[in-house]
Amino acid sequence: MKQNRVSQVLKQMKEDNIPQILVSDPLSIFYLTGLFLNPGERLFTLYLNVDGNHKLFVNALFPIEQDLGVEKVIFSDTDDSIEILSRYIDKSAPLGVDKNWPARFLLALMDLNAATKFVNASYIIDLMRMFKDEEEIDLMRKSSILNDKACETIIGRISADKTEKQIASELINLYEEMGAEGLSFDPIIGMAANGANPHGEPGDRKPNPGDAIIVDMGCKKDMYCSDMTRTVFWKEVSEKGREVFEIVLEANKRGIAASKPGARFCDIDAACRDYITEMGYGEYFTHRTGHHIGLEDHDYGDVSSINTDVAKPGMIFSIEPGIYLPGEFGVRVEDLVLITEDGCEVLNKYDKELMVIGND
Repeated sequence: MKQNRVSQVLKQMKEDNIPQILVSDPLSIFYLTGLFLNPGERLFTLYLNVDGNHKLFVNALFPIEQDLGVEKVIFSDTDDSIEILSRYIDKSAPLGVDKNWPARFLLALMDLNAATKFVNASYIIDLMRMFKDEEEIDLMRKSSILNDKACETIIGRISADKTEKQIASELINLYEEMGAEGLSFDPIIGMAANGANPHGEPGDRKPNPGDAIIVDMGCKKDMYCSDMTRTVFWKEVSEKGREVFEIVLEANKRGIAASKPGARFCDIDAACRDYITEMGYGEYFTHRTGHHIGLEDHDYGDVSSINTDVAKPGMIFSIEPGIYLPGEFGVRVEDLVLITEDGCEVLNKYDKELMVIGND
């Protein structure tokens, strides 16, 4: 196990009077042990106790050869995994569980441990994962560099005879060719009116002159996610398209400038939102300004108007203001920022200024 991280978890457990927890999020288990498994429907959980006696419960289907520094409890498909897990739990003490642990496991365990107080302890590791150490920061930089290169390539491959779906499919293949391990999320390719849906799915539309094209994309490299959005225009850009784009770009830049240690996330959001509102498009900026990112594209934490927490060194989150005009087009510009000791570092390096493509 990664002892420094486990020690931090145990320290917080003691402070919060949670003597035992079950860590069932596979990514959080990876964060604490270095082992990643996708268990599917099978039980997979790490039991931590402030007094020691930690256990990793894993199905025999997943042989683990490396020494993880924690005792493994192995069970088969025909065993009652919850009953086995229940044997190791202190029924007289509160038990912390992950917020996303499947109900079929939690409810069964609650039936067997009626006297136990169950509490949501996800925040302990969620808050730890908000702060990236130097190794994680290096991996996040590398993931973003790969994403930059993929973005430049895929924008260069947009053509009049390709649909949104085809471009998205080509991007997925490109990631594989470049050595990515998968997607942070399904890519969003939104042309014209489809781009007015912030999370619109790629369809059968092909670009027409003047179309704004949103390209929102991210991949995983060495377990860590990247995420960025660029908006380009096909063949030409209308006066309105240029106006909206420049407003969103300026909002993005203002959000980045506001991202520094001690800044409240609601104030970072306001740096983007207030400008868009001032320019007359406030009602069309329909989502929060950003989200934290790391092992997941949407890690715990956000950049929103109601989040009064402050940015601190080691945090990485997105700045992605947008304007979405129903039936017309949408524009979004997104970068990832790393909070440093005296400001922030933008992880995305690919050009985000107004770009008209397709005229070569």
